[in-house]
Amino acid sequence: MTRSTADGAAAPQLPSPKERRRLREAKSLSEEQVAAAVGVTRATVRSWETGRTSPRGRKRALYAKLIAPEPETPTATPPAVAAVAVGVGVGVAAAAQEPAPEAPPEAAPEAQVPVVAEAEAEAEAEGKGKGKGKGKGEREGEGDTEAVDERRLSPAEAFDELYARTAPGLVRQAYLLTGRRALARESVERAFQLAWHRWPEVAVDRDPAGWVRAAAYEFAMSPWHRLRRAHRHPDAPPTEPGKQALFDALLHLPPAYRRTLLLYDGVGLDLPETAAETEASTPAAAGRLMTARAAVAERLPELAAAGSPAEQSALLHDRLGGLARAEHVPVPQPARSVRTGSEDKARLWTRAAIAGVALLIAVTGLTLHTAPTHYEPPIAPAERVGGVPPRGGPQKLTAQDLKLQKSLREQLAHGPERLIPQLR
Repeated sequence: MTRSTADGAAAPQLPSPKERRRLREAKSLSEEQVAAAVGVTRATVRSWETGRTSPRGRKRALYAKLIAPEPETPTATPPAVAAVAVGVGVGVAAAAQEPAPEAPPEAAPEAQVPVVAEAEAEAEAEGKGKGKGKGKGEREGEGDTEAVDERRLSPAEAFDELYARTAPGLVRQAYLLTGRRALARESVERAFQLAWHRWPEVAVDRDPAGWVRAAAYEFAMSPWHRLRRAHRHPDAPPTEPGKQALFDALLHLPPAYRRTLLLYDGVGLDLPETAAETEASTPAAAGRLMTARAAVAERLPELAAAGSPAEQSALLHDRLGGLARAEHVPVPQPARSVRTGSEDKARLWTRAAIAGVALLIAVTGLTLHTAPTHYEPPIAPAERVGGVPPRGGPQKLTAQDLKLQKSLREQLAHGPERLIPQLR
């Protein structure tokens, strides 16, 4: 669906913020060049690529034309995204029109996580073994049946499928990022609660697993956790010397460098995607990666002995996967509990907002009811006139005043009757 501009023309549809950055770098365009071509500042282009804002009107058309992909190299929709989009009823026609690739599709970025790679490989091997003894017609019929089942997935079922596929691996990644098992589990559950709260937005995202991963990383790396006593200090390191050295090396890295190293060498993202997720430029992400590798190599002799950067990346990939699999991280809650927690939290905040508005209305009404309806000028302070002190109201009587008052009450004064009334 396209938006309408002020002059009635249809505005072009833009890709996701990560895809905008990837398309710009694929055409070897810098942020300054795009800003000069569209007529905006570099900060505006960066906000477009991070998703904070979106171009409109004529700038939107120029920006879309500038980063448009080449027509001869169309990009296929990732399988993970198609499955989730079909679950909420979006993209069914596009998924049906795409021809099935002859070669096995590439795994999504989340499938390259060293923690969950073995489980997915075993599941894929079992699926291939079951399909060997069947004919071509049977396999095609099963594909049609699976497509029909995917189209019938409800939003809750699609969310549960994404949760079951990515939650265990994300907990282990968050543990490598923070060194705290309880915080890792809490971060992943909070990220999925936020994803369920914004499920219409997450379901149509190009990488739903990446969306949840970014949210979990942001919550896990929040500096406010230092104020919580339970998460003030990291958990005990592993007992094995090699894993303990890697664990200490990760925790001694700055959070931004640790996240870059985990995304690139642990998860397996490429450099532009790592830079986009960490909200940094590609050269800055490359610098962080090299600095983090050098700091880890000081504690790991085998990493320092590796020659090329590709060998270092492969070695770190294996070592990070081994460290994550060796540690017993807590299992996340069931998907139903996460969805229920998200709904309960949204319901609680809604009731709190309604109660706050009602309290504000009540206080406002009470103020209007008790407030004066007209202006009352203040009373001027008393002044001394002719040496006579001002009358300031009843004051405490002195001893002389009390004596005079007593004599007046006890003794009858002599004088006219008008001064001393008498009963008749």
